[in-house]
Amino acid sequence: MASPAPVSSAQVKAVRAFNRFYTQRIGVLKRYLDTDFTLTEVRVLYELAHRQGLTATDLVRELALDAGYLSRILRRFETQGWITRAPAPHDGRQSLLQLTETGHATFAPLQQKSRDEAVALLAPLLPETRGRLIGALGTVHGLLQPEAGRQVLLRDPGPGDLGWVVQAHGELYAREFGYSSEFEALVAEIAAQYLRKFDPDRERGWIAEVDGERIGSVFVVRKSPRVAKLRLLILLPQARGLGLGGRLVDECIAFARAKGYRKLVLWTQSHLEAARGIYAARGFQRVASEDYHAFGKDLTSETWELAL
Repeated sequence: MASPAPVSSAQVKAVRAFNRFYTQRIGVLKRYLDTDFTLTEVRVLYELAHRQGLTATDLVRELALDAGYLSRILRRFETQGWITRAPAPHDGRQSLLQLTETGHATFAPLQQKSRDEAVALLAPLLPETRGRLIGALGTVHGLLQPEAGRQVLLRDPGPGDLGWVVQAHGELYAREFGYSSEFEALVAEIAAQYLRKFDPDRERGWIAEVDGERIGSVFVVRKSPRVAKLRLLILLPQARGLGLGGRLVDECIAFARAKGYRKLVLWTQSHLEAARGIYAARGFQRVASEDYHAFGKDLTSETWELAL
C-alpha cells in the first residue's frame, strides 16, 4: 500500500478555516448554547443520559478527557444532585455513574435546545440542499472515524472459529514479520489445548467481527487459581484504527476481575509495538524479557503482568 502524500499548507488552512466557521456557527466559543454549561459538561450529561453502567474510566477513554478535569465535572454534578455513584460489580475500585431524576430534568432542556438549533440550521435550506449537506457530513464522519456506521460485534467463539484463529495468526505473522510455520504450529497447540480443556466458569474467548467478517480474537485461560493468562490476541490490518484491540483486552481484564483472579499475565514479543502499547495503556507492567531464536527469527520475548 502506498504511503499517504504529505499534507499541504493549503489543506491545513482549509480545515482550520472550516473549524473557525463551524465553531462560531454553533456557538461553542461561548457557553453551550447560551446556557451555564460547557460543551464538555453537556457531552458528559448526554452519555450518562443515554447509556447505563458507565464509569469515570469509560468516560475518560471514550471522550478523550483529562481525568482530573472529568473528576471536577463529576464533583459538580454530584454536589448539584444530578448523579449518583454505586460500586461497580466488576471492579470495586470504580463506581457506576447514573443520572438522578433531577439530572435527567436538567439535561432534557439542553437536549431540546440542541435539537432546536439543528432545526434552525437546516430549515432555510431547500430539501435537495439539505440532502447534500447531510451526505457531506456523513462523508466527513466516515473518513475521520472509519468505524462510523460499521457493525462491530464481539462474540463467543463458535465452531470453526479456533481454526480461523490459527490460520489468521499463521498468515499474518508470516506476511508481516517473516515468521516460519513453527509459529502457526504453536498457535494450533494453544488453540487445541483451549478446546480440549475449556473451563467455562474460569475461561473465555472473544471473536471480533466487523460487518459480519471475522477480524480479531483474544482469550483468557486459567493459569492457576489466582492467575489468568491472556492469549491469542490478534487484529487483522483492515480493522486497525477502530479501537478493537483495546476493547478486546478490556473484555479480558473485566472477565478476569469478575472471576476473582488477582493477576492477568501475557507473553509477547518486543517488536509487537501496537499490542505493547495497548497493554501499557491499561496498566500492564513488563516483568521479564529474554533473547531467543524461534519461528525462524532472532526475537526478544516479554512477560507482562497486570495486578487486578
